[in-house]
Amino acid sequence: MDRSLLIHVAVLLGLTALAVTAAPAAEPATERQAALVHMVRQDCGSCHGMRLAGGLGPDLLPARLAELPDEFLVATILHGRPGTAMPGWQRFVDEDEAGWIVARLKSGFPELP
Repeated sequence: MDRSLLIHVAVLLGLTALAVTAAPAAEPATERQAALVHMVRQDCGSCHGMRLAGGLGPDLLPARLAELPDEFLVATILHGRPGTAMPGWQRFVDEDEAGWIVARLKSGFPELP
């Protein structure tokens, strides 16, 4: 095979891999979004404050979260924080849903209906 063709194939495969890993997470269904809002307001709110302004855990307001990488926040939701009261929630949410929660927290989390 021609060296130039190999380079083009390698570049194409690399770009394809980047596109796949950079693809945005799927939006949860409307009913699931409502359940996630309820979970965050009730379950997360029991430690982070019912208005997410802090309590036993730190506040989850956009100004504080803006500095933190999304990947860190998703991992915190899924796996918790060892040595703290923050539990992991991976039994209840998947990675895409955790990403959806992070995006909403960073933009101002919706109120309960």
